Amino acid sequence: MHKTSSRLLALLSLLQVHRDWSGEDLAGRLDITSRTVRRDIDRLRELGYPITTVKGPAGGYRLEAGTHLPPLLFDDDQAVALAVALRTAAAGTTVAEDASRALATLRQVMPHRLRHRVDLLRITAVQPPAAGDTRQVGAQVLMDLSRVIDAREELRFDYAPSSGTSADDPRRVQPHHLVTWRQRWYLVAWDLHRDDWRTFRVERIRPRTPTGPRFAPRQLPGGNVSTFITSRFRGNGGTTIDWPCQGEVVLGLPAADVAPFAEDGVVEELGPRHCRLVLGSWSWTGLAAAIGRFDTDIEVIGPPQLAAAFRDLAARYTHAARATSPETGPAS
Repeated sequence: MHKTSSRLLALLSLLQVHRDWSGEDLAGRLDITSRTVRRDIDRLRELGYPITTVKGPAGGYRLEAGTHLPPLLFDDDQAVALAVALRTAAAGTTVAEDASRALATLRQVMPHRLRHRVDLLRITAVQPPAAGDTRQVGAQVLMDLSRVIDAREELRFDYAPSSGTSADDPRRVQPHHLVTWRQRWYLVAWDLHRDDWRTFRVERIRPRTPTGPRFAPRQLPGGNVSTFITSRFRGNGGTTIDWPCQGEVVLGLPAADVAPFAEDGVVEELGPRHCRLVLGSWSWTGLAAAIGRFDTDIEVIGPPQLAAAFRDLAARYTHAARATSPETGPAS
């Protein structure tokens, strides 16, 4: 039987799987009695973990979201993956400073074997020449814009002048989308003063409070944000390639994590953990392979050729995995 401290950690690790656990299942997993499970649950609650009791024939427990971030447990692979994501974000994204601080905190508590693996990773972010004047976007501004977009509330903001221009009057818009294009963040919105669609550089936006009334969303020209953005920048200082194969997917990653690796694509924020990516390539197989490098779940929106390319690659990779045995090497 585990000692109390290690048993509490094991119990917490199980509860972090984001599912309901019956008391009997937890007792069986930890090789303890149901009474001990109840006592350990109470100890975790005293430490600040919001564990609720699930009603039902057998009863159970669930770890809920709380009002503050409690200590978390990660297995080795999760810890390394988190460190890699933070180091990537710290190498030139809009949340670089926060990512660096988070990485330092994580590294400090890592066991030596994991710290060594993370320290071997070296990432250098190379920004395209056109983005050399890009100022960093604060995480708070992204959160503020995401909130009003989700709430469908009108937004008032000051818009910092570009070089050589005078300051604009405060803007009043209906915000629709946050997107990245060629290493820059943009807000796509309906400008209520100009009665037209506009794109605003996010690093120049200073939101005002309070926000305005709620509004009914309008239909974007072109039908989707990718068509709208590419049409706006084509021939207007933004180099656009008319790829013969272009597809749309939803990735289980934040937009800020995808944007640095999708320079020629359009990344649209869908939430804190999801984004839409529209990307092009010279072939459907090449496009599927390029999207597959993102280590996350992928939902293909379209077209059917892209889904077929993923199926072909999956079959090819499966065959390659079966043809090579770790013990014997490649099959003869």
